[in-house]
Amino acid sequence: MLVDLEITRHDHAYPWLLLWMTNFHRKQLAGGAHEASHGGMLSSLVRRLNPRLHHLQVSTVQPKTGPSHAAHFFFVPGHGKHILRYGTSFILVDRQREKAFNTTTGEPFETITMTTLYSHRNVFEHIFAEAHQMHQQMQEGKTTIYNAMGPDWQPFGDAKRKRPLDSVILERGVKERIVQDVQAFLAARTWYLDRGIPYRRGYLLYGPPGTGKSSFIQALAGHLDFNIAILNVSERGLHDDRLSHLLSKVPPRTIVLLEDVDVAFANRKKRDADGYSGANVTFSGLLNALDGVASAEERIIFLTTNYVERLDEALIRPGRVDMTVRLGEATEYQIEQLWDRFYAEFDAEGAGKQRFLAKMKQLGLTNAVSTAALQGLFLYNKDDVEGAIGMVEGLTAGRSQQASDHVELPGHIDVR
Repeated sequence: MLVDLEITRHDHAYPWLLLWMTNFHRKQLAGGAHEASHGGMLSSLVRRLNPRLHHLQVSTVQPKTGPSHAAHFFFVPGHGKHILRYGTSFILVDRQREKAFNTTTGEPFETITMTTLYSHRNVFEHIFAEAHQMHQQMQEGKTTIYNAMGPDWQPFGDAKRKRPLDSVILERGVKERIVQDVQAFLAARTWYLDRGIPYRRGYLLYGPPGTGKSSFIQALAGHLDFNIAILNVSERGLHDDRLSHLLSKVPPRTIVLLEDVDVAFANRKKRDADGYSGANVTFSGLLNALDGVASAEERIIFLTTNYVERLDEALIRPGRVDMTVRLGEATEYQIEQLWDRFYAEFDAEGAGKQRFLAKMKQLGLTNAVSTAALQGLFLYNKDDVEGAIGMVEGLTAGRSQQASDHVELPGHIDVR
């Protein structure tokens, strides 16, 4: 006559269910208070039939901004047995914690068992549908960043607010071309599968530090409603097998970002100041993880490097890297776009922008400094047009390597 449903902490829906129980119980209390204010025998009977959670667990959140003593408290169902009334169904909820724990994350193993009448078993589908919808509403407008924790991907910190694509200033047309290529790939899944072509796409972004490589990937993920899984190839303890395993278990709708891929080509025998001999990812291991026999499909991967001259041509061939883009120093177009984002309301006629551009050209800073350096200057002189113009000389100290020194790759988009 009864049916049990068990859900473990390993399942993605485990925290969704706890959140749903908390909000469902809160709504019941609010509804009971509203009915009590109106009185009546029926309202009194309903309040008695509505079970209440008696085993609670506090979850404390301290905001990252505001007073240091500020805190928010949330009460979630604690360990033990609870009874919920969902519509006309009564459900026994048993949350149990085991003594064993996950050695990677340090979290104890837990299970939730839900029991109801067999004739009411369809209620579970409605509950999990509501829990999933509630989770999606909380994640709406945010990008989850995953980091490699042992053999698995784990969310790294809180989900970040989606970065607008317009907030990343690249050379004219480059951003649009990459976005168009990714969207065309996402729409061509059937085309790839019908022709037996591995359904994956690779991109290489290279150039000096501070030119917008990571920022663009974050904005692209937000634009496509994707998440990001970041893996640094220079991470200690990362070896070929673990790299291949991680790339085969990427969460759905997630862009993979492999940073500093040039490390796979470095000398493994050279030790650093701590006596560490470097990462264990080899060149062949990286290639096999990208498009070997056991490599995963249905994947979008971005590779970044500041030292493109260290890469081998075998890495950038089609199938491993399908589009190569150099993001270089700030061009005149990028300088104008950045200026407008910061000072458009204070420099409506553009006279200040023209003076700033003229000074940049006079000092030889066009195509010579990164967009990050320019943004830092504008942030320091927020709302101060004259201050930004007066501090242009300070950019000469951070002048980037001249664009003439960059290495060209076949089939690349050169943004100078």
